[in-house]
Amino acid sequence: MTTDEQTYRIIGAAMTVHRALGSGFLEAVYQEALELELIALNIPHHREKALPILYRGTPLQAFYKADFVCFDTTIVELKALKQLSGVEEAQVINYLKASGLNKALLLNFGASSLQHKRLVFNLRESAQSADNHE
Repeated sequence: MTTDEQTYRIIGAAMTVHRALGSGFLEAVYQEALELELIALNIPHHREKALPILYRGTPLQAFYKADFVCFDTTIVELKALKQLSGVEEAQVINYLKASGLNKALLLNFGASSLQHKRLVFNLRESAQSADNHE
């Protein structure tokens, strides 16, 4: 299964949840419903998975707790906001940087229709560009 197929399956599960519940619930409600949908669709996942934050290769005591990690490769971050502001996207990019994973989905259930954004972070390119500025 390709990465795009995995992404589409996760977004499809989220759309099913949003169609059933609509907007207006707390994030925790969508998280519980999405887990039931992921199970029904046999999408491998970990709910509230602790991800270590690495600093120069050393894990810190602080960690990030992902709403979901699906397929052991993709952070899935849920929001229940009327509108995403861009702060949420920056937050997810920081989670990717810190965790060492490079793919994430930001899902917002708070709008009238499901909002979703796929984020990819290439650590190697970012490290090289940072090295070039020194």
